Amino acid sequence: MKLTGLKSIDNAHDDSVWAATWIPATDSRPSLLLTGSLDETVRLWRSEELVLRGTNTGHSHGVVSVSAHPSGAIAASASLDSFIRVFDVDSNSTIATLEAPPSEVWQIQFDPKGTTLAVAGGGSASIKLWDTSSWELIATLSIPCPEGAKPADKTSSKKFVLSVAWSPDGRRIACGSMDGTISIFDVAHAKFLHHLEGHFMPIRSLVYSPVDSRVLFSASDDAHVQMYDAEGKSLVAAMLGHTSWVLSVDVSPEGAAIATASSDWTLRLWDLSMRAAVQTMSNHTDHVWAVAFRPPGGTSERAGRLASVSEDRSISLYDCAGR
Repeated sequence: MKLTGLKSIDNAHDDSVWAATWIPATDSRPSLLLTGSLDETVRLWRSEELVLRGTNTGHSHGVVSVSAHPSGAIAASASLDSFIRVFDVDSNSTIATLEAPPSEVWQIQFDPKGTTLAVAGGGSASIKLWDTSSWELIATLSIPCPEGAKPADKTSSKKFVLSVAWSPDGRRIACGSMDGTISIFDVAHAKFLHHLEGHFMPIRSLVYSPVDSRVLFSASDDAHVQMYDAEGKSLVAAMLGHTSWVLSVDVSPEGAAIATASSDWTLRLWDLSMRAAVQTMSNHTDHVWAVAFRPPGGTSERAGRLASVSEDRSISLYDCAGR
């Protein structure tokens, strides 16, 4: 795979852009790019030309995470105001507003079937699960301390939860904490399974391989990108290339490559067969906060696309060409 820059939009938001995801195509429209910013807004962009399609307002502080329902009909945003706003993509109308205590709303992600929204619970050291039909809280998955932890280490601040990811079969949830540990849960039984270790600084982003529910990728402030066998509790590969915090990781739809974003101002493409960075893109002039591969689907859409967003308020779009 090779990335080719297609288009960049400066001043896409009025402040830093911290979050990005793709809204899947529907029968009536192609996919859309969804971005969230410290300017308190969420914006929707046409996926081929990065033309602004709409702006969703209502948050009173910066937006730190966005997620799209697999149907493409609804999306959600999480903010430093401790609210999650759920809205209809086409009408831009609010469907639900979910409230949490301060510092308990960070990354959010819909499950693969769209029945549950998972919320990284921040200071509560937990993942909150919300039912998407009733928008009621249905479960709290709390993170236990690792076995053998010293009493001084058993504090909730150490387990401040920043990131969350669903496995593609919906059976597992992973979350990443400030202390560098990853926690794996059995969703059906609301049961903690085990920790994954290997990082020693905050884990900003997690993503499962779309082709193998055992494979999990992580991005950390320790500048490493790691690949785990999440079921076997083993570290498969530790990949180093960035020179500063790795803020986001996403995996290509066919599972052959990952893209990462960093505070070193670069985006890197990694070939998983080589387990090495094969390309570095330097479109941005500040921290690159998020990268997102466009999911397959949509009959009128061209080949693969990747988007990145930055502290410099810009959005960049790339073509992902196969070998």
